Amino acid sequence: MRALLSGIREVLGRGDLAASAATLTYYAAIAVVPWALLAIWSTTWMPGGADAESLSKLRVLIPPQMGGRGVFDEAVAVGTGLSLLSALVLLFPASFYGEGIRRACVPLHPREDRFTGWRSRAWVLGLLVALPPLTYVVVTVAGALTTLAPDGGGTGGFVDLAVRVVVEFIVVWLTLTVALTWVYWRVTPGRPKLGVAAAAALATSSFIAGFTQGFLLFLSLPIDVGVPYGGLRVIGGVVAVGLWLFVAHVIVIVGWALAQAIGMQGIGARGGDRAPGP
Repeated sequence: MRALLSGIREVLGRGDLAASAATLTYYAAIAVVPWALLAIWSTTWMPGGADAESLSKLRVLIPPQMGGRGVFDEAVAVGTGLSLLSALVLLFPASFYGEGIRRACVPLHPREDRFTGWRSRAWVLGLLVALPPLTYVVVTVAGALTTLAPDGGGTGGFVDLAVRVVVEFIVVWLTLTVALTWVYWRVTPGRPKLGVAAAAALATSSFIAGFTQGFLLFLSLPIDVGVPYGGLRVIGGVVAVGLWLFVAHVIVIVGWALAQAIGMQGIGARGGDRAPGP
């Protein structure tokens, strides 16, 4: 454990973690909505074919205090109404997430990187294979949890809330682990073995899943995020989401550094991408 922590510090010490997270957050701002819309669109392929009305029932799981439900309803309406051509067009901005995470990690990797943009953007689109089944799991579990929400017929008591939090945590943790495993294995520099990438993704996703529950708690607070910006709630909301993405991406990059640190111990790196040990 001491050697791993030392390895993580060595990897992160090669550059500026905050700057790398900011880089990734910029690219994520371009890509996150397309990925969300593609996920929603994939629900229309499910048995019975989900539609905007059925998916909108999941809004009861979103705290209403900051207007998150309205944003969700609009995203559902747009996502379920996508045409095949519109979905194909969305692949272009969605692919920027791959470029963002690779460019964020390259300054922390000792080897020169070539074809950073197009290679990472092509590899990240491999997540499209896993997107429909992962979305199906999330939507199915979320549908079952709506009965525990106060607006969905639940009591609003501690037990209902605790069950929702635990189940939501586990679902986000495990589904995100699948996505991050692919990202660490194929998209980022360093190319750890699949098992190492999965282990790092499992650890990283647990922190992000917990952080997601914290964000839902934030959305339930009766505060006006527009106060620091002269009452402009839209600006305040965008900044709040951007800050959440930034902190989440700090965690993602630290998780990648964990995979690299394991490789530096001689158990995970592959071929020419292997980072030199101390």
